[in-house]
Amino acid sequence: MATLSTHVLDTAAGRPAAGVPVALLDADGVSLAEGVTDADGRVGSLGGDLATGTYRLRFTLDGPFWPEVVISFRITADERHHVPLLLSPYGYSTYRGS
Repeated sequence: MATLSTHVLDTAAGRPAAGVPVALLDADGVSLAEGVTDADGRVGSLGGDLATGTYRLRFTLDGPFWPEVVISFRITADERHHVPLLLSPYGYSTYRGS
């Protein structure tokens, strides 16, 4: 089974985004797990062992433009998955981390 972690960075402030609620959803939008980023902007594990499939991470934000960011991704292999989110007031980016 695969594992999942995430990391949120506030690029405008130049620091980790602590206290961000994060939900792991399945392809149908059903909540599988929830967490909150720690002082380093990380949620070390979400959902335990995950099967192959499509998932979403929903980040609930308190920004001037983004009330939330939802990232849809696929797990295709039994390995560690890390999905970082880089935030700014009017933009964001993500990538498959290591």
